[in-house]
Amino acid sequence: MFSAVCCLPSAIRTMTKLKTHKATAKRVTITKTDKIKQRKAGQDHFNARESGNTKRQKRRDISANKVYKQTIKRLMPYN
Repeated sequence: MFSAVCCLPSAIRTMTKLKTHKATAKRVTITKTDKIKQRKAGQDHFNARESGNTKRQKRRDISANKVYKQTIKRLMPYN
């Protein structure tokens, strides 16, 4: 197999860019202080039966679990 990269001088060769996982990028935002914010689940439908207090709580963004922080950072390398 022929690879175009092997024929380039070492000064021109660069590492490939990391790709952002677009599905994660659409669902999650990383704040300036490195917190991960996401929408609260369960907002799509069947909300008429919810109490007013529950509806108001669902409007708010929540912080993602700290367990997922490293995974999300890996999926979104440039944020």
